Amino acid sequence: MNTILILLSVLLNCAAQLLIRKGMLVEGEVGLQNMLSHVGSMITNLWLWGAMLCFLGSILLWIVVLSRVEVSYAYVFNSIGYVVLTICAYWLFDESMSVYKIVGMIVVILGLIIMSFHSQL
Repeated sequence: MNTILILLSVLLNCAAQLLIRKGMLVEGEVGLQNMLSHVGSMITNLWLWGAMLCFLGSILLWIVVLSRVEVSYAYVFNSIGYVVLTICAYWLFDESMSVYKIVGMIVVILGLIIMSFHSQL
């Protein structure tokens, strides 16, 4: 059950990142100099509100998780978010996918598998 909660938290965090990206594609490029001029439209951006709700859900689940398992075990699962996010960004936003990204994702998955043996020893 703890692993399911960890994965749900990670996936909600991943969803939040994707929603922020979508919201900022709608909003346009924002820099530190023009951030204030975008605040009004960002506050009414439903994609960004969805991201905040996903972040909230992720944090609440993470609180539950860390009350039950070691942080050194749980935190490793955040790396799944890199893999899921890269694949989703490729499909949803037509972002680039290279051999390097694919090899990197394989390395991350292998690292997660190796680290997950910690809980089985």
